[in-house]
Amino acid sequence: MSAESWAAVSALGVSAVTLAGTVYTARAGRRSAAAERRDDFRVVTARMEKELERLGARLDDQELESVQQRARLAGQEYTIRYLAGWVRSMVGFIRASGLEPPPAPQPIPEDVRPYLQGLDV
Repeated sequence: MSAESWAAVSALGVSAVTLAGTVYTARAGRRSAAAERRDDFRVVTARMEKELERLGARLDDQELESVQQRARLAGQEYTIRYLAGWVRSMVGFIRASGLEPPPAPQPIPEDVRPYLQGLDV
């Protein structure tokens, strides 16, 4: 081989190494640390959006349950008022007949007393 052939072969090797370096540099420049952080931010943002949607659905369920509980409590309150009025009228009728109504069948718990005011029990 002549010196020119060796120079051409070595130039081919140098150009191959230069090509590899160029590809590596282009790849490294394209996927910079900022790009990685940006991708991480997108992942975190997507995960947060998913979690917010889940929390929104859970809040909607809790609001619906709260409305149902309020309706049930309103019904129970009406029932207690009706029964208290009915007992009050019964006690009044018994006393008007000249009799004394029977005492409460058991001691009234302290938690119940505020709801039975005006019943003379």
